[in-house]
Amino acid sequence: MKIFSAKQIKSWDTYTIQREHINSLELMERASSVFVSWFTEKFPNTTIPIYVFCGNGNNGGDGFAISRLLTQESYNVHVILQALPDKRSKDNQANLNSIQKISNLKISTVSNSEDFPTIQNSSIVIDALFGTGLKSELYGFFQNLVCFLNKLNVIRVAVDIPSGLFGDASSTGVIFKADYTFSFEQPKLAFMFPENDQYVGEWVAKTIHLSKEYSFSESSDTYFLTSTVALSHYKKRRKFGHKGNFGHALLIMGSRGRIGAAVLSTFACLRSGCGLVTIYTPSCGYEILQTSIPEAMVIADRNDSYIGSFPKTDKYNAIGIGCGLGLANETQKALDELLQNSKQPLVLDADALNIIASNPHMLKKISKNSILTPHPKEFERLFGKTSNDFERNGLQRQKAISLKCFILLKGSHSCIATPEGICYYNSTGNSGMATAGSGDVLTGIITGLLSQKYSSEAAVCLGVYLHGLAGDLGTQELGEESLIARDIIKYLPKAFIKLTHK
Repeated sequence: MKIFSAKQIKSWDTYTIQREHINSLELMERASSVFVSWFTEKFPNTTIPIYVFCGNGNNGGDGFAISRLLTQESYNVHVILQALPDKRSKDNQANLNSIQKISNLKISTVSNSEDFPTIQNSSIVIDALFGTGLKSELYGFFQNLVCFLNKLNVIRVAVDIPSGLFGDASSTGVIFKADYTFSFEQPKLAFMFPENDQYVGEWVAKTIHLSKEYSFSESSDTYFLTSTVALSHYKKRRKFGHKGNFGHALLIMGSRGRIGAAVLSTFACLRSGCGLVTIYTPSCGYEILQTSIPEAMVIADRNDSYIGSFPKTDKYNAIGIGCGLGLANETQKALDELLQNSKQPLVLDADALNIIASNPHMLKKISKNSILTPHPKEFERLFGKTSNDFERNGLQRQKAISLKCFILLKGSHSCIATPEGICYYNSTGNSGMATAGSGDVLTGIITGLLSQKYSSEAAVCLGVYLHGLAGDLGTQELGEESLIARDIIKYLPKAFIKLTHK
């Protein structure tokens, strides 16, 4: 799914209106109806007081239409709007005129902080003040109003986007803190970043049936990684396939006290469908790995506690490096040599990235189409600090282009930046996956897919989606608090089945 900018969404609305020969008021009614359909399912108790705060533009027009439709559904609705605004949009005024004719719909106008209504606890406040067309921080009356709303002990719901939040740029100033955000047609880019979580809350996006033709033809460098995208990368197995057809992966991992990372990654690599897996590890990990994973082959380094040299890699289809690797000097020299000589794409994680961060000259040696999988702190060590998530995203795209690599920044909506500067934000996963070893599992999955002759882009996109989906399936039975990395591997088969048997 493409994620469009605020400017593109406005053009999408206009295109739909022209193509379908409808007016903007009819499209607003369609959007409001979709919101109300979601709202009545989410909040079926019609006795809860609902306060709809409406601005002077089209987002406020949505609010007026929503208020009318909720009243028709027997909800107890109270509309609050600004007294004596400078101007209203045409559709805003039309919908305001419409609700003024409804006798059982309460409407109040406010002009300053002293006018703000008394709102009882556990009410629902709907924010329809400002949409994606906002050009500056909130100030004056609306700043005070949003501050007031944020202090209330209520359920807060935002229409399309929380007021004060920019869809395509980092936001400052006062912003409505929604518990739920309902977005029309698709999520906003701002929803993908942790800096906005406190404002967006739990979000949902539902189609209002904007033109599919526009969506197909309009370009974007930002995508939401859905099941459709993931499934498009999946390769069905052939009847006469054998283990030699499904690749041989090499995992270079582990150090004393951290062999568990190698165990997890190896299990995940096998579960991803890899035909053969060899794990190269310090000799202290030999018996652990041979005993815990009989399906894998193990080669022990001459050193007992860390890896001092890397094996020849020519015969392997994919190589994953870094989980539990450690930072020993000999390990760093060995990695430098491997990067210098390797021509095939690598999967680099954890201490492999930390070693590269400490030796920046290694960055230029990373082979084309390799996959780097940093978490935010590792990203910062590699590429430097940024002032906000949007700036970091720009840096991520820039580095992916300059290094000709895929950079996977792990998080709630893990972001994959491609060598072409395109970003995919993952749609699966949950906070239960914020647990030790989760990243090791992901590295194993991606390496396993890469070994099966998936392209780097297919391996990282499919791997990230399945990893998150396995976590989602696990939490359905175990809860987020109790999920551990081994559970992600346990539910990976179910994730494959769910994705491929729709």
